[in-house]
Amino acid sequence: MANRNNAGIGRLIYDQKFRSIFFQVLVAVALIAFVAWIADNTLSNIDAQEKKKGFGFLEDTAGFQILNTLGTAITDYTPGVSTYWDVFVTGVANTLVVAFLGVIAATAIGFVMGIFRLSNNAILKGFSTVYVEVLRNVPLLLQLFFWYFFVLRAMPDARSRIQLWGEEVGINITGLYAPAPQPQEGFGWVWLALAVAVVGGILFSNYAKKLQAETGKQLPVLWTQVGLIIGLPLITYWVMGSPLEWEYPTFNETGPIFKRGFGDTGLVLIPEMIAVWLALSLYTASFIAEIVRAGIMAVPKGQSEASSALGLKPNVALRMVIIPQAMRVIVPPLTSQYLNLTKNSSLSVAIAYPDVVSVFAGTALNQVGQEIEMVFMMMMVYLTVSLSTSIFMNWFNGRIKLVER
Repeated sequence: MANRNNAGIGRLIYDQKFRSIFFQVLVAVALIAFVAWIADNTLSNIDAQEKKKGFGFLEDTAGFQILNTLGTAITDYTPGVSTYWDVFVTGVANTLVVAFLGVIAATAIGFVMGIFRLSNNAILKGFSTVYVEVLRNVPLLLQLFFWYFFVLRAMPDARSRIQLWGEEVGINITGLYAPAPQPQEGFGWVWLALAVAVVGGILFSNYAKKLQAETGKQLPVLWTQVGLIIGLPLITYWVMGSPLEWEYPTFNETGPIFKRGFGDTGLVLIPEMIAVWLALSLYTASFIAEIVRAGIMAVPKGQSEASSALGLKPNVALRMVIIPQAMRVIVPPLTSQYLNLTKNSSLSVAIAYPDVVSVFAGTALNQVGQEIEMVFMMMMVYLTVSLSTSIFMNWFNGRIKLVER
């Protein structure tokens, strides 16, 4: 028995593989025990405070008002009728909308500013440099306050407006008002035509690449795709008898003072959403601009010289030669910026934009009081969005990486 014990101790001391497995198992057991202790302690405290457990509260009726947004339109949220599950879905929808729009705007602005940073035009280069250095060094929360309090809250009061596009588009302190599309019967065929056009554009692009690789012949891919995506839905729209109407915002300038201002018609973008979108887009774009600049500079200078020797114009060389090679450097850090933008959207609680943090972890949490379940649901939302973004960007990165022979 003593020899066996000595052999076990000897293996623990001298056998590296045995020692590594032993300590890994030991750490895993300790971690599991710690988590179990935390869970048991938490459940004991919940029972001691006589608090409810589980997700049954999601079926309870929520009685508070939420600002009218796309999320409330999706769930048809009505105080006193809708449930806390509707509150959760409304908050998630509002978070995803501002994150999606922010990613699009930040990418477009960031690419433009990154290219301007390398421009030979002193004005463009100076403007982009000031933009990047100022916006990326000012905290996002302060930028959020600037757009909301100093810009949007300084707009005319609810009984006045600034006309941006005739009578159709206007803005005041209550939001931006624009015509709202009202699809009619048959508009589904237009969506189907758009989907067919997108698929057709992708197939044509693949065919053009294969043809060029085999014969060297080039086809007008870009203009063909644009023609398909615009032309096919428009033709379908005309054939179906224009199945789309527009609901225009109304503005009352006369009558009782409490009835003056914009009515309930048309599309309304509340100032909280506009401020969050502007702050997130412009702030993230300042980082994307530097990523784009670094990616372009990573392309060997000989590529530009070879393009010039072949007679390509600078803008054509940038689009056809430089940017495609720079993308392999740009995409990985670009993914991180997309993830940061989505998570930074939680700062919108500071100006009462009804995202998932504001309405679910704020108002709803104060009424329900089940912190663990509600925080867990929020964590799952951000985790799901982040993992989905990472998976898509990793797939995209694999598609555009250079293939070496």
